[in-house]
Amino acid sequence: MTIKKNLQLNRKLESNGVLFVDIETAYISEESIIEEGVVIYPSVIIDGKSHVKKNSIVGMSTRIVDSTIGRGTEIWNSVILESKVGDNTKVGPFAYLRPKSNVGDNCKIGDFVEVKNSNFGDGSKASHLTYIGDADVGEDVNLGCGVVFVNYNGRDKNRTVVKDGAFVGCNSNLVSPVTVEENSYIAAGSTVVEDVPSGALHIARARGKNILGWVKKRGIIKVKEKSNDE
Repeated sequence: MTIKKNLQLNRKLESNGVLFVDIETAYISEESIIEEGVVIYPSVIIDGKSHVKKNSIVGMSTRIVDSTIGRGTEIWNSVILESKVGDNTKVGPFAYLRPKSNVGDNCKIGDFVEVKNSNFGDGSKASHLTYIGDADVGEDVNLGCGVVFVNYNGRDKNRTVVKDGAFVGCNSNLVSPVTVEENSYIAAGSTVVEDVPSGALHIARARGKNILGWVKKRGIIKVKEKSNDE
């Protein structure tokens, strides 16, 4: 697509109610549909047969390919490939939706969250630093920071199911295939290798202990003794 042809297409979209922050730096394919009221920031690429619905925001440096973006949704500095995002959802900054991802309405896919071949139900949230791969996540689920869906065992890809209302604490690993039932809680730092019943709290981590004076005995660093004057 030449820049001249691209600018002509953008002018046509503008006349139909699309708002450009910088009309010369947005690159949109002829096959894409951009509805009235969409705001497009600079350095945006919308390619393939994409569809961005009314009153959405496509933030700076976002790339969307063969994907559908719902009404009133905000996409910031993110990449979305062959996926679907529902209405009134927030994606990014710096999120990555890989092919066959289906994110529902009123969701949050936050910074440095990657979604691959997964369903993410209405009202669910993954605010930051999370990998959701080969998963079926229900509605109103909260995934804490650093949650990883461990979907690959070196030979096979397996799926994880997290049902409605579940809460997965920070730095947890869900080792597929595993199911987390409705309204259950996963304690932070847990590695889950068995199904979790509905309404249960699952804790899977070793108990910590302190070995006092270990550093000084090993001579790793010189520990300054406190004087009475300090």
